[in-house]
Amino acid sequence: MNEINWYQEVLNRKKELLKRCHEFLAIESVLDESTAGVGRPFGRKVAEALEFMLNLAEQDGFQTKNVDGYAGHVEYGGGDELIGILSHVDVVPAGDGWTSPPFSPEIREGKLYARGAIDDKGPTMAAYFALKIVKELGLPLSKRVRLILGTDEESQWRCVSHYFEHEDMPAMGFTPDADFPIINAEKGFLDIKVVGLPDDREESRGEWTLMSFEAGQRVNMVPDYAMAKLSGDGDVFELKEKVQDFLLTYRIQGYAEEADDHLKIVVKGRSHHGSEPEKGQNAALELARFMDRLPLDPNGANYIKMINDLLVDSFFGEKFSIAQEDKLVGKLTVNAGVFGYTKGDQHFVRLNVRYPTSGDSDALLKRIEEKVADYNCKITDLDHKPAHYCDPDHPLVTALARVYEAQTGEKAELLAIGGGTYARVLDTGVAFGPLFPGKEEKAHQRDEYIEVEDLLKATAIYAQAIYELAK
Repeated sequence: MNEINWYQEVLNRKKELLKRCHEFLAIESVLDESTAGVGRPFGRKVAEALEFMLNLAEQDGFQTKNVDGYAGHVEYGGGDELIGILSHVDVVPAGDGWTSPPFSPEIREGKLYARGAIDDKGPTMAAYFALKIVKELGLPLSKRVRLILGTDEESQWRCVSHYFEHEDMPAMGFTPDADFPIINAEKGFLDIKVVGLPDDREESRGEWTLMSFEAGQRVNMVPDYAMAKLSGDGDVFELKEKVQDFLLTYRIQGYAEEADDHLKIVVKGRSHHGSEPEKGQNAALELARFMDRLPLDPNGANYIKMINDLLVDSFFGEKFSIAQEDKLVGKLTVNAGVFGYTKGDQHFVRLNVRYPTSGDSDALLKRIEEKVADYNCKITDLDHKPAHYCDPDHPLVTALARVYEAQTGEKAELLAIGGGTYARVLDTGVAFGPLFPGKEEKAHQRDEYIEVEDLLKATAIYAQAIYELAK
């Protein structure tokens, strides 16, 4: 079957592939527990996206299954052994500042723009069309292939936990949710909520009282917007001047405005994927940097001091005394993704700590607990995902390497990442594309896109990979 021109097969279906991508990307499949219910545990729109893919597959003659709305799969082939392709239909919130509406897909200068274009709806559709090509060519398979569709990847991965309680684990597989050539090592994750304990400090009679502080929507995104509200007897005009001086000094966007009973300060940053917090501009950390200069009430000052003492200018865990790295995946990172403070109520910061494969999660947690205790805080809502590694000599890796090299003419180097993919839920799994070497990474950022040509090339690679793994 070496005579198959996989790329040409994709080109034959280009119009349909892009049409389906546009339809899929137009669904605002962001976690919304306010519309959750039976069969839609993560909200109506996420359920709609899952049903879109399953309905499409049914129309094309595939076997499908919806597993209680948590996940679903599309299956083709025969035999006892199962090959898995894991992708997800949910996306992170769009955020502000897009050139075109994030859920109105648009192609400009060869790039398909939409939230989910690269993470992970575009690649999901590429994998689906790859399986569709194998089916339509009538190629004989000795194994079953399942495209498994998760619905909670951008949050807590409750989707795959539920799915694999009810369905078989593939013998091996890949996820089209990262970079080419092949990623066989991923950092471990600690998602942590640092919560302030009840405090009986006396009310301040000073200049300013922190009424609220909020930023962020997801722990794995760098917040691009932060807002604080202050009340008090201080000089409002002087404070507004200080805000402007700070914004100019640090070259940050933002403003301060008066309301009837408070002063609102807003800082705008730059979002980025939480695996590389140093590459974004965390609006909350910059706002806290400014507010650390103000005479605040004791409770507000304690919250702001904790942020400055442990998080500002410390993307690699230096201030927590947990900085470490290994040769495989690099440095530990700390992303402060969500902030919440309301006067007289609970306050918190949600952290995403990504640690090297050689790291000790228990030791890291203990050290973080010790540090936050100094600010009358504790750790709650812990979600731990251990580091992941796949042997470079495994037949999965060697087969995917052959396919990548055949399709691109480039060496299939093995990679390690700080991001986390569904590869780690497989007993034997790797991440495989869709981002090609040297290309801009726009996942979790405004104006997210995938190059149309790269989408087509990835589809061809996935089609050949499916055939090579399951023939």
